[in-house]
Amino acid sequence: MPSPWLDHYPPGVPAQADVNAYRSVADLLEAAFRRHPQRDALCCMDQRLRYQDVDALSEALGAWLQSRGLVRGDRVAIMMPNLPQYLVAIAGVLRAGFVVVNVNPLYTARELQHQLQDAGAAALIVLENFAHTLEEVIEHVGVKHVVLAAVGDLLGFWRGRLVNFAVRHVKRAVPEFSLPLDEARTVTRFTEVIETGGGMKLRRPDITGDDIAFLQYTGGTTGVSKGAVLLHRNVVANLMQCDAWFKPTLDRVGSQQLTIVCALPLYHIFALTICALLGAHMGAMNLLIPNPRDTAGFVRALGKHRFNMFPAVNTLFNLLASDPDFQRLDFSGLLVSNGGGMAVQQATAEKWLKVTGCPVVEGYGLSETSPVATSNRLDIAGFSCTIGLPIPSTEIAIRDDSGREVPLGEPGEICIRGPQVMAGYWQRPDETAQVMTVDGYFKSGDVGLMDERGYIRIVDRKKDMILVSGFNVYPNEIEQVVSLHPGVLECAAVGIPDEKSGEAVKLFIVKDDPTLAEDDIASYCRDNFTAYKRPKYIEFRDELPKSNVGKILRRELRSAA
Repeated sequence: MPSPWLDHYPPGVPAQADVNAYRSVADLLEAAFRRHPQRDALCCMDQRLRYQDVDALSEALGAWLQSRGLVRGDRVAIMMPNLPQYLVAIAGVLRAGFVVVNVNPLYTARELQHQLQDAGAAALIVLENFAHTLEEVIEHVGVKHVVLAAVGDLLGFWRGRLVNFAVRHVKRAVPEFSLPLDEARTVTRFTEVIETGGGMKLRRPDITGDDIAFLQYTGGTTGVSKGAVLLHRNVVANLMQCDAWFKPTLDRVGSQQLTIVCALPLYHIFALTICALLGAHMGAMNLLIPNPRDTAGFVRALGKHRFNMFPAVNTLFNLLASDPDFQRLDFSGLLVSNGGGMAVQQATAEKWLKVTGCPVVEGYGLSETSPVATSNRLDIAGFSCTIGLPIPSTEIAIRDDSGREVPLGEPGEICIRGPQVMAGYWQRPDETAQVMTVDGYFKSGDVGLMDERGYIRIVDRKKDMILVSGFNVYPNEIEQVVSLHPGVLECAAVGIPDEKSGEAVKLFIVKDDPTLAEDDIASYCRDNFTAYKRPKYIEFRDELPKSNVGKILRRELRSAA
């Protein structure tokens, strides 16, 4: 198919990335450890670890896991917020030849049980603060080895050894728990694992591109949560694609070390790839933010660093840009503000640009694509209202329900082909067949259109589309426009049953102006939407339901309505 986007690539970005630069993610990480051992790999709560520290700690962790009898391909789950132990665990599990299963630490017992059972996890590395959830399900899952981490475990790692460290600024709110032991199950402290594993030798398996690196579970908003099988070659490919796209801009830091703000959770594919793995490849320091909901603490941490790269979702951009203390920070080093995970709204992007001077560069991807598939150019002057161009070595086709490509400018399903596309869903061949085409495209379930330059604009999720008297209404369009109203802080649009029109639009709003009234919004919508798009119902709320990544959960609003 034609590739109009290639003519609009920025200078220095190739059409094809070197997607086979490394045999595995483990090889990529070990190369990073060798290239910049003395650089800071991370900073968390004012404590730093160098790349050589992460190298030694992850080797010890991997060797210990091997000593427990785990074999190549076994699944190891990781359940914690953004702490140094997370980066060590990812590297250790992968280097030992095992598969990383990222787990949301705020999962309920039901959600945790499903994921551990579905993945067949043999081991779990969990922060003790969340062990009470594991306690509820431990007898019903196959986990045989539990590694218990504490917040301060690595905050006292100094020059190659663990030392006593008082976590003065961390509230220890660990619920009571008791994990049952038997002959087949062990529970070991993270510090003991590191100390014991440090005296062992890591056996390096011959990991190939076809070995599984991650089981990355989808959010489950469309049904039962399922694991996207990401092979080592998928993840390496996406890292090299992102490297090709970002490098010309990020090289502007010169001899200084690149600093990435890692506030999005590492269990999410966005932060996992862009912060943890791409950061390691580029020799960057990740500024780990364990709790971004603590805005005051978050802003204080930012104030201590000259940060260069800021990946975030719309809600986080909006929250920070509205904070007076954040507005007073030094943004002179900020080169890239990556927007992803959900649609970035124009009002938020304009507010962020006004505060920071750095435009939001929106991209697009999914767990199933490792994740990045498209991105705007990094040299844009302002928000583009698109998700950009397909990144190197990626093809995008816009297709109708029959699988035929639609003309440029017409909406259809966004279909993605490239080396970053998953191998399938874990142990779900039927569901894999539903999303993969015979010619190798992944059907995203998102509705979009491509213009003559190759730029793609998201119209909406297929499942969220509202059908009003036979006309398609896309919630993203409603939300983008309404969010520009000066009295609106956040909003969400859903379809609800309607006797006359089949469905009607219901709009939920969080006010930025307490005097805002329903008539104000109705009048605004009359001025901005044709009749069938106008919300029939308007409801004000103090807050909107969100996932732990910050996505507004339309499903919950639809159910409530």
